[in-house]
Amino acid sequence: MPEPLEPLESYDEGRQIASTGAGGASDLGTAEAETLERRPPATPTGPEGTGPEGPGPDTKPRSLWSDAWHDLRRNPVFIISGLVILFLVVISLWPSLIASGDPLDCDLSKAQEGSQAGHPFGFNGQGCDVYTRTVYGARTSVAVGVLATLGVAILGSVLGGLAGFFGGAWDGVLSRVTDIFFAIPVVLGGLVLLSVVTSATIWPVIGFMVLLGWPQISRIARGSVITAKQNDYVHAARALGASNSRMLLRHITPNAVAPVIVVATIALGTYIALEATLSFLGVGLKPPTVSWGIDISSASQYIRNAPHMLLWPAGALAVTVLAFIMLGDAVRDALDPKLR
Repeated sequence: MPEPLEPLESYDEGRQIASTGAGGASDLGTAEAETLERRPPATPTGPEGTGPEGPGPDTKPRSLWSDAWHDLRRNPVFIISGLVILFLVVISLWPSLIASGDPLDCDLSKAQEGSQAGHPFGFNGQGCDVYTRTVYGARTSVAVGVLATLGVAILGSVLGGLAGFFGGAWDGVLSRVTDIFFAIPVVLGGLVLLSVVTSATIWPVIGFMVLLGWPQISRIARGSVITAKQNDYVHAARALGASNSRMLLRHITPNAVAPVIVVATIALGTYIALEATLSFLGVGLKPPTVSWGIDISSASQYIRNAPHMLLWPAGALAVTVLAFIMLGDAVRDALDPKLR
């Protein structure tokens, strides 16, 4: 006779039977069942709570600014230009870190001489160290560019934003005024307005740039505010009784300021070049102020005999302007949703 089969309980000892919804059965080991019971809930594995397919369902979406910063950190153009600008800012604040001499200490016996030990850029026509003057010239150029850009951005944003928000007669008057300023050539206006100024400080040049530069920012701010105030959240705020100042400061300005920042960043490099141009023409900054434009102007007549006098300050100016323009382009690409 055949031997009797072992009981099912002894064969499946240590196994757990879990019924399925389909009427069958699926058996799991005891250890596996305990492991499943203690397993923690799945969590997003990607950066900032995002999974492999992007943000999870419970992840708060990034804002425009956080998304722009996320893109900027991965943009090599932004990183390179930012490092160059950071270096320029540092030497503008503390030029003695890399230049121990005095930019106004000159020796006529060394006029137009080339590179020597301790003087890598040589000497200019007055016997001043070109390296020291190039380093100290960054302070003037960066200060003029930053202050002029701040003045232009604030004045243009306020006037253009108010015109775009309220419209009506205020918008019409401001538009006609900006048309008048756009008709004035910048260099010609500088020759006329600054030729009567005798001050050797940077403030007349900054005031001239603000006077002729605000219309461009005003037009940008006006158009951005007009676009922002058409959004649903602004209509909802107005329906709930929000005041004009609250709508401007809390709802419109944060969503309309991005184009202004982009244009102002690019314009900063333009203002640095404009200061050098006016100083080269003799109506901008004046000695004893140390400026790249002044050094380029004084070295232009010696370009054949001593080209080093012109090349170093002109090269520093070109690198500075290029760095700010590259930074503005990177910021524009990050803040403009149409370029994504």
